[in-house]
Amino acid sequence: MELIQNTADLSAYLAADEVIDHHHPVVRAAAARLAAEATDSYEYARAAYEFVRDAIPHSRDSGDLRVTWRASGVLALGTGICHAKSHALAALLRAEDIPTALCYQRLTDDEGGHAVHGLVAVRFNGAWHRQDPRGNKPGIDARFSLDGERLAWIPDPASEETDYPVLYAEPHPAVLDALRAAPDRPHLRKTLPDAL
Repeated sequence: MELIQNTADLSAYLAADEVIDHHHPVVRAAAARLAAEATDSYEYARAAYEFVRDAIPHSRDSGDLRVTWRASGVLALGTGICHAKSHALAALLRAEDIPTALCYQRLTDDEGGHAVHGLVAVRFNGAWHRQDPRGNKPGIDARFSLDGERLAWIPDPASEETDYPVLYAEPHPAVLDALRAAPDRPHLRKTLPDAL
């Protein structure tokens, strides 16, 4: 699949905003801790990915009902669904000048419907590479990779699942609106889009 930037301006994938708030002290502190252990940008990106994947539980897996959406909030509270964790990873990567996009998949959910799943894509060596910081559990073994994707899920077209090729500089408005408006995770489950 060819990944398509929604803006040609690569600097948009380094920008800070209300969601990917990489100038926030919480984000800066986490980035500094991770950068202190890394010898280059690739090592930093892998360390940031593994930190978000492993140290911040997916709120559905942990049973946490809180909804986070801003990167600094995800890092401060230590919880988030796939979209929130993607925002946190994007902020950590952009904090160290690594272009990072938000991207999405449409997957079946465990209730017979569909859900939009959030990922990131990082730009290294002139190409975009998708990464899934969702968090591993039995049956899911996502890994940081610039040499072939190691995502949590591969969409099944027969089940009306798909990879969306667009790389967004900011969160998709439908996803962000649902995250902002949700008082808790059960409500969010009912309001997140099932397609983009």
